[in-house]
Amino acid sequence: MSTRKKAAPLLAAYLIVGENELMRKEAVVRLKGRLEPSLAVFNLDELEASSELVPENLLASLNTIPLGDGPRIVIIYSADHLSKAVSEALVSYLSDPNPGCTLCLVAEKLARNTRLYKAVAKVGPRAIVDCKAKKRWELPATVAKMGKVHDVVIDQDAAQELIARVGESTTMLDAQVKTLAAICCATKQVTKADVEQHIARTAEVKPWYLLDELCARDARRALSLYRLMSAPSQIALTALVVTRLRELICARSLAARGSASELAETLGKQSWQLKNHLRWAQGFTDADLRQALASSARCERDLKNGKDPNTAFTLLMLEICGVGSD
Repeated sequence: MSTRKKAAPLLAAYLIVGENELMRKEAVVRLKGRLEPSLAVFNLDELEASSELVPENLLASLNTIPLGDGPRIVIIYSADHLSKAVSEALVSYLSDPNPGCTLCLVAEKLARNTRLYKAVAKVGPRAIVDCKAKKRWELPATVAKMGKVHDVVIDQDAAQELIARVGESTTMLDAQVKTLAAICCATKQVTKADVEQHIARTAEVKPWYLLDELCARDARRALSLYRLMSAPSQIALTALVVTRLRELICARSLAARGSASELAETLGKQSWQLKNHLRWAQGFTDADLRQALASSARCERDLKNGKDPNTAFTLLMLEICGVGSD
């Protein structure tokens, strides 16, 4: 006798919504997996929200009786761009849906106060499939899990470098992890050097990656990232640098008093946002940090007085990293 758990019956409708594209795709794949393979061509209708999607044709598809004993599934992608006529037709349909058909709406964003969202939510507690975007601090662990799926181990530094180069799209990250897994199939290990060698940078450099390299006092990497930034505001970057330096000063002060555990509470931030601050702070002396603040003030003054912004900010970066000229 089989002990395999029987899948729960499908609801009349689902809304797969959120900015995490990979999660959305995986949810759709799971749903399509409920179809009888030999009848999928008859029982699956995949549509895109567009001007060509009209209520009459959509309702005809939804009310079609499935072939065989399995369900019929109608999937509408980009459901956050449905016309009002189609959206209202779906709201009316969901008041008395075809029991043999499951409607699946896929959207990046759909406000909870819309009639369509509320209509799907009424279908059942599992009808809304939340695919929220991963927070930045969660992504390295997500990349590590992707590595396990593709049979490789990705260390923390490699994951961070991959995110910095590819961006935060989980779909893009998964594709590049798959590529790295094929390249590193012999060792089953993906290192930061592997990422640097094989993955081109396609993502816009975020300011916090530059700040992290400055905190690590890695002048080469900081300068490399700065060159890749598209039309940066040096005044805005300098303000961010000042904020980060003050955080490091606070970290050193608390560590000296044996109160390092109070850093997050003192700065009013989450602990994950400050996980490297104590380590970075130890790479500076108190005098280094005071000088870095003075250099930041001079940089801001130079920028506002019309000095070449690239020269002024590059000099600041070098001084923070301990490579400033006498």
